[in-house]
Amino acid sequence: MPEPLLEVRDLRVSFRTRTGPVTAVDGLSFSVTPGEILGVVGESGSGKSVSMLAVLRLLTNPNVTVSGEVLFRGQDLLALPDKRMRAIRGREIAMVFQDPMTALTPVYTVGWQIAEQIRAHEQVSRRAAHARAVELLSDVGIPDAASRAKSYPHEFSGGMRQRVVIAMALSCGPALLIADEPTTALDVTVQAQILDLMRELNARGSAVVLITHDMGVISQIADRVLVMYGGRAAEEGPRRAVFHGPRHPYTWGLLDSVPRVGGPRLRRLPTIAGVPVSPGSLPEGCAFSPRCRLRHDRCDERPALAAGNGDTAHRDACWLAPDDRAALRLTARAAAIDVPDVARETTS
Repeated sequence: MPEPLLEVRDLRVSFRTRTGPVTAVDGLSFSVTPGEILGVVGESGSGKSVSMLAVLRLLTNPNVTVSGEVLFRGQDLLALPDKRMRAIRGREIAMVFQDPMTALTPVYTVGWQIAEQIRAHEQVSRRAAHARAVELLSDVGIPDAASRAKSYPHEFSGGMRQRVVIAMALSCGPALLIADEPTTALDVTVQAQILDLMRELNARGSAVVLITHDMGVISQIADRVLVMYGGRAAEEGPRRAVFHGPRHPYTWGLLDSVPRVGGPRLRRLPTIAGVPVSPGSLPEGCAFSPRCRLRHDRCDERPALAAGNGDTAHRDACWLAPDDRAALRLTARAAAIDVPDVARETTS
């Protein structure tokens, strides 16, 4: 295996509030190798975005505490001086933020902002930087890019602002791109263009961390999948292994709730019972246990992210016996839709 480009070890992020500390990320560990696309999935509030903001040291509020190690090319980003971190951020590691309106400065044109990013990290002229900005806007599907580069963010729709943010992130050809819901508010045609751009960047050797709720996008583009719940890793493994042989009950729920084109038609989709766990009330044991239909006494202990059945690349954090999980998944699915006969038909 190649050396990891990014290796996160025991990352913890907590917020100080009036009612006490709130843990948003609780002991997260993962790695990304050069040229790899890691898909990060999970419900809202599972800690996906917060963990990546912590990796880039963008959580600067004094009420936020970040601990652990974030090793990028062997150096701990959490221990770097601010000046060195600013040189890495945007040049070697770029991020596409989830909210494009707040990611852009309203008083500068979008072309100026992209050109500024380029000139901050590369020795190029204003003219060359502007030409590159126009080219990037055209690449992400902005029509009449030369003219629209002179427009301000408020003159773009939400989807077009998202494309501008993506163009800015791609401007310096980063070694690692962190994309937080990059296809939100985009129609399927533009979404395909954006995914193609990420594939091109990946083909040139860049690694990508893709945060999304869209399991379809993950199935198309990711090499590995990290499933998060309650600020913790619930399951991690190669895309094919996670999609075709999921091991954690939470992953079962995510995959079973996606409508399928083929096979018998269900009367209703399976759902995950309850609501996502609050960061301020994480249980001592398994974070998913309050919603799990297969909960048992051992779930009061926190499970480690471990391999099962000898497959070290596919790991999960669950106390269920590995050999029983295929049958248990059928039981959980039948209970989720409350129509056992239909549930059994879909697994045949």
